[in-house]
Amino acid sequence: MVQNKHNIIKDANELKKIDLTTEAPRGTTENTKKRSPIKKILLMLFAFLLVLVLLIGGLGAFLYARVGTPARTLIVQGQTIMDTGRALMDAIKTQNIDLTKEKLQTLRTELMQARQTYQELLWLQSAPYIGVYVKDGEHAFNAAFAGLDAADKAIAAIEPNADLLGLKGNSSFSAGSADERIQIAVKTMTALIPQINAMAQDIDVLRKELEQIDPMRYPEEFRGIKIRSQLMNVMETIENAANLFINAQPLLTKLPEILGEPIEKRYLILFQNDKELRPTGGFLTAYAQFRFVRGKAILERSDDIYKLDEAKRKRFPAPKEILTYHKSVNEWHIRDSNLSPDLKVSMQQFEEMYETVAGKERIDGIITIDTHAFVEFLRILGPLYIMGREFSVENDPRCDCPKAVYELEDYATRPVNYIRTDRKDIIGVLMQTMMQMALGTSPSKYWGQLFQVGLNQIYEKHIMAYFKDLETQKAVEAFNMAGRIMTKEETASVLKYQEGEEWDYLHVNHANMAGQKANMFVRESFTKDITINSDGTITTKLVVDYKNPFPGSDCNLERGGLCLNAPLRNWVRVYVPKGSTLLESKGTISPSSSKPQDMIVYESLGKTVFEGFLIVNPKGIARLEVTYTSPIRVDRTYNVLIQKQPGTSGQEFELRVNGKIRSFILNTDTEVTISL
Repeated sequence: MVQNKHNIIKDANELKKIDLTTEAPRGTTENTKKRSPIKKILLMLFAFLLVLVLLIGGLGAFLYARVGTPARTLIVQGQTIMDTGRALMDAIKTQNIDLTKEKLQTLRTELMQARQTYQELLWLQSAPYIGVYVKDGEHAFNAAFAGLDAADKAIAAIEPNADLLGLKGNSSFSAGSADERIQIAVKTMTALIPQINAMAQDIDVLRKELEQIDPMRYPEEFRGIKIRSQLMNVMETIENAANLFINAQPLLTKLPEILGEPIEKRYLILFQNDKELRPTGGFLTAYAQFRFVRGKAILERSDDIYKLDEAKRKRFPAPKEILTYHKSVNEWHIRDSNLSPDLKVSMQQFEEMYETVAGKERIDGIITIDTHAFVEFLRILGPLYIMGREFSVENDPRCDCPKAVYELEDYATRPVNYIRTDRKDIIGVLMQTMMQMALGTSPSKYWGQLFQVGLNQIYEKHIMAYFKDLETQKAVEAFNMAGRIMTKEETASVLKYQEGEEWDYLHVNHANMAGQKANMFVRESFTKDITINSDGTITTKLVVDYKNPFPGSDCNLERGGLCLNAPLRNWVRVYVPKGSTLLESKGTISPSSSKPQDMIVYESLGKTVFEGFLIVNPKGIARLEVTYTSPIRVDRTYNVLIQKQPGTSGQEFELRVNGKIRSFILNTDTEVTISL
């Protein structure tokens, strides 16, 4: 960040207060192409059907020659169920809640008829060889009906707020003002908490029933019907979607309280500039203070983060990380408080420093948002015209980035020959305008898209939260919205480890300690090459390649240049399983002399950490190589959790294990299991 200090200092209690009013939106809309968590849960129902139909079709064909008519009838009924399932799938894809209800009822009737037929085959449960497959069919029916029960409860839960979620149906939610709609939604959510808990019980039954079915005892193909591979795929889909709902349950039950029902809440919204990457996702650029009263959001104040630093009543000595890697800084500022890659740890440090700010008010939590989320919301709401500038998603060739990002950096960063007392206040104006646009329009037109985009941004760690209330904090952690570095115990809880399984771990964390916006231009790619040692432990060679293909900016402040692309002074930390041993490192240098230097090794956040420093120049490349052993023991499968750094996107990742390769884009925390 170009750290020009303001010549005019305002106390924090002088910051302007803003009343939130509503107005109609302008601009064009553009639908997101990413599948939202909402659709994942809805599509889970179709996966239930596929499991059931595969079993019905496979068992029917298998038993046909042995039991005759019942099996033949079951095959016909299975095809009918599949046809209804396809119609249900179409209803879910179009998000038509009324048609979904209709198809669910038809499906329940058809399943009941098929189950009656299946009863005629239950006498075979005790038969050798065949019996275990007949029992599988019974487990599949039990799972399907549990899924239908959960789906019916979900429909009952979301139908009153169909417009809010972007679903088509007979909802009266769109009536009334924006404030009235929000307050109705919050009250409805409060009443639906028991329904959510009941759905969780149904899904738990479903999972337990499916756990009794072993896909490996089925042939890959039987009489032209693919059995094993499809069964494994849909059961994995069910498990992932079920985990999503179960993990979201605590947060869903806490939502009314978070939104100020019945007691109002106050939160700070911190804007993290991911173009100047820091450990939790970006440089803390600006903040806004919101008060929530029964769902109504009141924007109380918004300003540059520097104003909070100027209003501190206590000085904080710079920690060794600042003294080592940050040039010409010998004091610890609020804007640099997010040094830990664990959001909770960083926000607790922010909070400690915020307590010394004159005029500060009590807050109940902190929510972070970065430029990526800002751009994705603009795709729905359309361009904004503020302070004579256009903020849109159109590509700007000056940075090969959305025009909104360039204009934001240009306004907030370019030096001028006059005192600019509201250098970052444009962030607050943008946030206020976007909220006005969202609340002032028909829910059926925008709210569903915004809701689903918001979920995707949480999923990809562009929106995160820290709450002071312990139960609320646990809820956002369960939903992986808290930006935590997971300990072994937390990872086991979230990933539902099987007893005896061991998981590898990796998190690579970067921090731009130069101040410019080089992360807008630098791209990283990762290669993790695993060798399994004779004792079952692993040796890893991790390679991180950095590339900046763009020319440098004019960083002469006297000429008024916009210094975006300059050398990236990159503080890097590699978090691996606790007990790992560094064998070799290449590519890191001393931050003071630029001479080659080995990485530092220590323990933090329940992990072993390899720390170093490197520089990536404009039109330049760099490479970091780290070789280490880990105490993780691998037998028949290799499991790894790779935690993505907030604020990043589109990073290429290649995982190599015993000649097997998995390539993917690291847009969220990713679990990989490879059978050996």
